[in-house]
Amino acid sequence: MLVIIGLVVVMGSVVAGYTMAHGNFAVLLQWAEFVTIIGAAVGSLIVGSPIEVIKKVITALLGTIKSDHLHKQDYLDILKSFNDLFLAAQRDGLLSIEAHIEKPKESSILSRNKKFIDNEYVTNYFCDTMKILLTGSVPPHELENIIDTEIESFEMENKPVGAAVSKMGDALPGLGIVAAVLGIIITMSSIDKGAAYVGLHVAAALVGTFLGVLLSYGIVGPLAAKIEHDMEVKVRFLMTIKACIVAYAKGNPPIIAVEIARRTIFSDFRPSFSELENYMRTKKE
Repeated sequence: MLVIIGLVVVMGSVVAGYTMAHGNFAVLLQWAEFVTIIGAAVGSLIVGSPIEVIKKVITALLGTIKSDHLHKQDYLDILKSFNDLFLAAQRDGLLSIEAHIEKPKESSILSRNKKFIDNEYVTNYFCDTMKILLTGSVPPHELENIIDTEIESFEMENKPVGAAVSKMGDALPGLGIVAAVLGIIITMSSIDKGAAYVGLHVAAALVGTFLGVLLSYGIVGPLAAKIEHDMEVKVRFLMTIKACIVAYAKGNPPIIAVEIARRTIFSDFRPSFSELENYMRTKKE
């Protein structure tokens, strides 16, 4: 939602300023410039990125608009689920939670957390790690190394997405100049048609420069920054899950494992100790 508001503010400010200066909007509607700049930018993305990255770029751009990002409540729910799961393992033995791990969507504990269950990657990340823990043959430090390897792979796989959008944004001012130069070429080839005709076509050519700069610094650049920020939040979510699993694997009680995980959460989303304690107590009651 904030992304949409931000884009409206950007475009609204530009339109308002142009209106205050008594600008003619018809001059800005140079569709040839739009096609040249946007088409060349998309083409450069296709040239510089494999199909897998292009698919992720489309998904990431759509994801910036959606409002299903992580909030404090999501962390409360996930920590509550892990606490309940580890309590069951502590009470009935580690193998007693195998059914929850094998079929998390049917689990009476994990299925309560919709944000967790709906994210297939996160669900598999947690359950696959727990399956290793259930074998009982991997020491905690080795389990931590395994999780770190997966998180590193996740970062390396998704880091090019934000970088690809950022590079496309960086190219837009240059592509705007390309469109402007093409417009000047057309203008100079018709310079004998009078000052009014030449002036109109020079203005149309300058729209290319304007459009390239606006798209770069007002739209595409900020979207690339948003994609990178969202990726940091996702990695932190994985780190929180990792902290909880590793803490429990080292023999800590469930409540301590959950507390260790709580401290890895960014302060904007981190529930206080009392909030988490009260939430778990209320849900239990």
